[in-house]
Amino acid sequence: MSNLVIVESPAKAKTIKKYLGKDFDVIASMGHVRDLPDARLSVDIKNNYEPKYSIIKGKESLVKDIKAHAQSVDKVYLATDPDREGEAISWHLAYILDLDLNDSNRVEFNEITKTGVNQGMSSPRSINLNLVNAQQARRVLDRLVGYKLSPFISQKIRRGMSAGRVQSVAVRIIVDREEEIRAFKPEEYWTIDAKFIPKGSRKSFPATLYLGKEKIKTQGEAEKILAELEGAEYFVKDVKHGTRKKSPAPPFITSTLQQEASRKLGFQSRRTMKVAQELYEGIEIDGMGATGLITYMRTDSLRISVQAISEVTDYIGKKFGDKYLPPKPRFFKSRSNAQDGHEAIRPTMPSLEPDSIKKNLTSDQYKLYSLIWKRFVASQMSDCIQKTTRADIEGNGYIFKASGYTVSFDGFTSLYVEGKDVAEEKATQLPDLEKGMSVRKKEIIPNQHFTQPPQRYTEASLIKTLEENGIGRPSTYAATISTITSREYVKRESKTLFPTELGEKMVNLMKERFPKIVNLKFTAQMEQNLDTVENGEVEWKALIDDFYQDFDKTLAKAKTDMEGVKIQLEEDKTDIICENCGRNMVIKVGRYGKFIACPGYPECKNVKKYVQKTGVKCPKCEDGDVIIKTTKKKTIFYGCSNYPKCDFVSWNEPVNERCPQCGQILFKKKGRKKVLFCENKDCGYEKTVTS
Repeated sequence: MSNLVIVESPAKAKTIKKYLGKDFDVIASMGHVRDLPDARLSVDIKNNYEPKYSIIKGKESLVKDIKAHAQSVDKVYLATDPDREGEAISWHLAYILDLDLNDSNRVEFNEITKTGVNQGMSSPRSINLNLVNAQQARRVLDRLVGYKLSPFISQKIRRGMSAGRVQSVAVRIIVDREEEIRAFKPEEYWTIDAKFIPKGSRKSFPATLYLGKEKIKTQGEAEKILAELEGAEYFVKDVKHGTRKKSPAPPFITSTLQQEASRKLGFQSRRTMKVAQELYEGIEIDGMGATGLITYMRTDSLRISVQAISEVTDYIGKKFGDKYLPPKPRFFKSRSNAQDGHEAIRPTMPSLEPDSIKKNLTSDQYKLYSLIWKRFVASQMSDCIQKTTRADIEGNGYIFKASGYTVSFDGFTSLYVEGKDVAEEKATQLPDLEKGMSVRKKEIIPNQHFTQPPQRYTEASLIKTLEENGIGRPSTYAATISTITSREYVKRESKTLFPTELGEKMVNLMKERFPKIVNLKFTAQMEQNLDTVENGEVEWKALIDDFYQDFDKTLAKAKTDMEGVKIQLEEDKTDIICENCGRNMVIKVGRYGKFIACPGYPECKNVKKYVQKTGVKCPKCEDGDVIIKTTKKKTIFYGCSNYPKCDFVSWNEPVNERCPQCGQILFKKKGRKKVLFCENKDCGYEKTVTS
C-alpha cells in the first residue's frame, strides 16, 4: 500500500522519510497553501463573516504537484505542526485534495525522532474542527481589525500605518512605560555603608546601617548619624547561621525560551524561533542522519513525559553521580490558563550532549541547543545548598547588618543558572563571627542615591509582560515584536525598546477612539474567548459577530467625529537646502518609504531621494559617501553614493579608521562582540573594541 505524508517544510520531510521507509512518500506544503488574499478584506461580513480563501499567490504549481502526488497513492496523511496553525493548514490541504474530514488522516509529531514519528503514525485521528475554527476566528478577527482600522489610522496620522489586535496592545505597554518614566520624579535618599575588621583578623567585611522602614532623606540627616557614631565601639550583637536551598528553573516553554535566549545569547525572538524550528525539524548528524533534536517549540506547558524523565535521570546519574539527583523526579505545574497541548521544550535525547554534535550545527543552532539541553537537564538535578550567615553589628545604639553565603553543594548550578533581567546578589563570605565579639571600624561612608524610574522594556521583559497579562499566545510573540519594530512604532537601541513619536501618536489615538482594542484586559479576554472556541464551547462566527458589531459602530463614530482632522507629526529637518526656495528640507514618509521634501509644499514641490549617510567616504573611489542601503527583504548593506560609477558594496559597516598594517579602511564585524577588521584578505588585521 502506497502512502503520502504531507508536512510543512522540506527539512521536516527529509527527517520523517528516514523513519517511515519505502512505503511512504513525504512531501512539504511549504507552510500555508490557502489563505485570505491580501488585496482585499476577503471576509464576507454580510454573509455571516464567511472567509474567502484562495490559493496563495506563487503556490499554484506547488498545489498542482501535491494534488498529482495525492492522486497516485492509496492513503494521504496530514502531518503539519501540532498546533492551531498546523491544524488549519491540514484542513486547507484536505479541502484542496478533497479528503474526507471524518477520515483518520491527521497525525501529530511532538518530536521528530523514530519514537515520536512511530507514535504519531500509530494513532491517526480526524481533523479537529474546533482547533481549525479557533484559528479561523483569530485570522478573521485580525483581518477585520487590521483592514478596517489601518486605513483610518493611516488617514489620520501617516500613510502606510497598520493597527492590530495584539501589536497595538504591545505598543501601548511600551508607550505607557515611557510615560511613567517621564512622569517619574526622583527622590533623594542616603545609605551609610561600613567595613569592619574582626579582632585578630586583617580581612574586612561589609555591612549597611539598618533603620527599619525609615529612610535617610538628606545629607544633613546622614551627617547627624555619622556624628552620633563618632568614637563608637562596635561589637557583634547577634549571629545567625542557616541553610537555604535553591531549586532549578523548569524546562522552557516558548515565552521563557525567547526571554532567556534574549538575555544570554542576545537573540531577538524571531531569530530564536527560526533556529528552534530547525532543531525541531531535523539536523544531519554524523552517524545518525537527519535527526530532530528538540520537541515542538510552540508550547505553554511544563509537562514532561515519563520516558524523558527516565532518560535524563539515567544520564545525570552516570555523568554527575547519584548525589546530583533529587530524592524524586521533578514535575512542574503549568500556568492555570495554559493550553497544555504539548510537552515543555526539551532535547529529544538527553544523552546527546551539545559538544558531541557541535560540528554538525551552525553557531546559532549550537548555542540554542546548548541552552535548551542545559536547562532541561538542570531541571532534573539536585538543589543547590547554600550556608548563610547574618550578623548584626552594634555601635552607639545603631545596628549595621551584614550577610553572606557560601555554596556547600553546587547541585544544578554546576550545569546551568537562569539568567535575570536584574543583577542577582553575589556570593560573599563573612569571617567567623561570634556573639559579643568586638570588631574594629575600618571605614564608614555615606552614599547619596536617587530612586530610579521603572526600566524600559527589553524583548525579554516585554514577552514576559505579554504572557503574564494573557496577551497573545506562544506563536505570536516573535511576529508581534517584529511588526512593531519594522513599522517604526518602536525602536530598539541595544536591547532596550523605546516608543517612537509615531507609536505614541498611534496609541494615543487608539486610547481615545478605540479603548477596547488597546485595553489589556479586553485583549486577554479575547484570547480566552478563542480558547472557548477551541474547546468547542462557543461557535466561532458568533464570537466574531459579538466583537464586530460594537467595533463597527465605534469606527463609524470615530470617522464622523474626526472628519477633516489630521494628527501632525514632527518632521526631521536636514541640512539640505532647497535650491528652489532656500528652506531646510525635511524627511517625510510616503507609500514607498522615506523621502526628502521641501516643507513649503504646496507652494514648493521639490523632493529628493532619501539617502542615509554613514559619515564615511567610499574606500574605493574616495569621492562618494558610504550610504546605507537595503535589499528587497530589508537586509541592510553598504554602498557608494556614486553608484553606478562606483560599485563599492559591503555587508559590513565601514568606520573612519584605517588599518595600521595596510592603511585600508576598517569595518565593523557583525555580531555581539565589537570587532573592527580589515577586509583586505592579504592583511587579516582585526581588533576588539571595548567601548
